[in-house]
This record gives sequence, C-alpha cells and structure tokens, in this order.
Amino acid sequence: MTDKFKTMPSPVGTLTLVASDAGLRAVLWEKDRPGRVRIGDLEEAPDHPVLTEAERQLGDYFAGERTRFDVPLDFHGTDFQKSVWAALLTIPFGETRSYGAIARQIGRPSAARAVGAANGRNPISIIAPCHRVIGTTGALTGFAGGLAAKELLLGIERSSSAAS
Repeated sequence: MTDKFKTMPSPVGTLTLVASDAGLRAVLWEKDRPGRVRIGDLEEAPDHPVLTEAERQLGDYFAGERTRFDVPLDFHGTDFQKSVWAALLTIPFGETRSYGAIARQIGRPSAARAVGAANGRNPISIIAPCHRVIGTTGALTGFAGGLAAKELLLGIERSSSAAS
C-alpha cells in the first residue's frame, strides 16, 4: 500500500506529513536522518483529508492557538516503541518529562536509554510530543529536528501556556 504525503512550511522548516488510510503516519523534518522513520512508497496527495487536517492543526499550534491535536494517528513500530509513543501523548501541553519518568510510566524503570532510542524514532514528531522529553537535569537533549527546533517548540508552549 502506498502512503500519501504533502509538505508544509513551518517555523522549524519544511515538514513532510505522511498518512495512510488509517491516519497520520509521520511528521518528518526537513533534514531528517534517512531511515530514522521507516516509510514505504509515497505518493503526493496535497488534498488527502488526514494530511490537510494535520497541516491545519499544526498551523494552529505554531500560531499559539492549539494545545491539543485530534488528528487520527497510525503508529508503526515495535510494541515497546508504541508504548513509549503512547506515553508521549500523555505529557500535558507546556510540561516536560524525563526519559526516566517515561520509563517508569510504561513499567520499565530501568529502560531510560531504550526510551531515549524509541523517542528518537518517534515518527509523528510534534503531535506525539517527543520535544517534551528532556534529560534528568532539565537539559535539552537530542532531537531529530535539532535542539534549536526543540527549544522553539517548548517556547511556543511556554508562551501559549502563559497567555492562557
């Protein structure tokens, strides 16, 4: 089955949105590392309903007008990865969690490094908010979109939270 894609401009560079018939499969970065997210054959489909809705919701987010996403998601990964990605979806807007906290949340308290690896392969960046995961010391750590993008996303959320 061929997935559909479209690109969109954003404050963190051009994003590539990928969808299946079941939902959004990926939000990829302009300079994404090849193979970070496994995607099969793609066909451009700028009018695909999931892609247009994801673009609209991301636009609202970047404008500081959206704190939650409700586009359908279609995660593909191992059971462990899916458990980490599901945990990302529980991090409230404007808050952060450590890799260790996520490991404890999924019942694998000694798996902080594995959580970091799964976080790094999160296919649905921003919407499944891997940017909200930080080091135990509060330091910003690796991010597929780059640390400047991570800082910008967290800044958008701080500004939106302060305005609420």
